Amino acid sequence: MAPITEQIVDDLKGLISKLEGRIAELEGRLGGGGGAPSEGVRMILMGPPGAGKGTQAPKIKDKYCACHLATGDMLRAQVTKKTALGREAKKIMDAGGLVSDEIMVNMIKNELDNNAECKNGFILDGFPRTVTQAEKLDGMLVDSGKPLQHAVELQIDDALLVARITGRLVHPASGRSYHKIFNPPKDDMKDDITGEPLIQRSDDNADTLKKRLVTYHQQTSPVVAYYQKTGIWKPIDASQEPGQVWKSLLKVFSDDDKLKIAGKSGTLLNKLGLKN
Repeated sequence: MAPITEQIVDDLKGLISKLEGRIAELEGRLGGGGGAPSEGVRMILMGPPGAGKGTQAPKIKDKYCACHLATGDMLRAQVTKKTALGREAKKIMDAGGLVSDEIMVNMIKNELDNNAECKNGFILDGFPRTVTQAEKLDGMLVDSGKPLQHAVELQIDDALLVARITGRLVHPASGRSYHKIFNPPKDDMKDDITGEPLIQRSDDNADTLKKRLVTYHQQTSPVVAYYQKTGIWKPIDASQEPGQVWKSLLKVFSDDDKLKIAGKSGTLLNKLGLKN
């Protein structure tokens, strides 16, 4: 009999955690309560800088009445508001340290518990960046009865990102993003919704992008592998124009709805969002 390695144990833990979450969700629906509404969505949106997260996340948010939790923005907001978590995070950052995984997971939990926009679901953007973070996030979400449904990865060749990123424009207050060529605002350098000025970030240049991409791929590959094992990872071709990317995303959500029709969608593992 082959020895049981630590990797095998970790894989089994992740699988069991996901199964428990899916079972709890299905039991809640069968019992008439506890489950999320069918129009809700609980997902992670992954992708390199310039892949289109800033374009697609607001569309998902609007369609599914969910909250968009961009963890970098969320962390800055907590620090600005001087919440208990924000004060703790500021001490660490002021000392030159990295905010712990526990603080980040607790910040997400705080949003899910107290942000009315999160009632019907959430889009996580920028977290998790490591397998350890993914495991801790999954544990919190399962305990909260809100297990992930999707881990969507926007995939695009690095070479295409240079043209995209150097033309990117951002509305600082909302995070909405545009592009000078591929997705221009209705009025030059103004946000479509508020009319406020758009900016081009100082780090949106080719040299900085290449460094960020190296870091992104190093961090993300293990996280993608983790979600592939749980069965909720979905790849999207982000080299398409934004409208086609949106259609691809809608198909992912539509396919998930089909799996939720009890007794008519194959095996139990498929209904739980896991592959045979």
